[in-house]
Amino acid sequence: MIKQCLALLLLPACLAANAAEWKESAAIARLFKQEGVTGTFVVHDVAADVYTVHDRKRAETRFIPASTFKIPNTLIALSTGVVANVDQIVPLDGKPVARPEWARPMGLREAIRVSNVPLYQELARRVGIDRMRTELVKMQYGNTDPGAVVDRFWLDGPLKISALEQTGFLTKLAQGQLPYTNLAMAAVRAISRQDGAPELYAKTGWGLRPGEADIGWWVGWVNKDGKLYAFALNIDIPDKAADKRVSLAKAALRELGLL
Repeated sequence: MIKQCLALLLLPACLAANAAEWKESAAIARLFKQEGVTGTFVVHDVAADVYTVHDRKRAETRFIPASTFKIPNTLIALSTGVVANVDQIVPLDGKPVARPEWARPMGLREAIRVSNVPLYQELARRVGIDRMRTELVKMQYGNTDPGAVVDRFWLDGPLKISALEQTGFLTKLAQGQLPYTNLAMAAVRAISRQDGAPELYAKTGWGLRPGEADIGWWVGWVNKDGKLYAFALNIDIPDKAADKRVSLAKAALRELGLL
């Protein structure tokens, strides 16, 4: 019954995407081929309701969100009162961390930029698994399933989301259409803003998949000439030297005249 209910919740988004116009981009396919990368890239021109995509089948396939989940995790933390604002300092437990820039307490404005995994795990523990499950269903994020381990579900699963679903979620965030306060959504948008022009908002993600290539993400949106374009890239990363998430996504956006 629960699975049936979740399927019904996600059905409108699926139907909307199927009703839109889709364009397979030969130019973006060439970029992937030139770089020797396996993956997908999708851009939604929201006003025209047109999706430009490389590998639609993969764009509709769900993967672990990894650190792209820091965007909804921030929104959940703000909305549940776990933190009062994005500048509230969050103390950590002093345990060893994987990267030196994660070792000191900081607010979410800085934490999202350095992709501070331990800090966001602390936020998730404060939210708790029951509230987290409720919030995932509320925002209709991917398969909405946090499983039973509150501080690992976006890194190991069972939470998964497709590139297409990422663009849907981000479109709603960009337009202030999620079921959260305007103040909370504006704060998340502000700390997701990238430096420079045009007006670009984005977040990376890198997920480990035992026995398979790692999964790499770059997702976000661009405001260009008064129009909104939500995008998502995910690629297989067989080793660190093959990390082309951001460079490939930016090349694709430039090919489409959005950067």
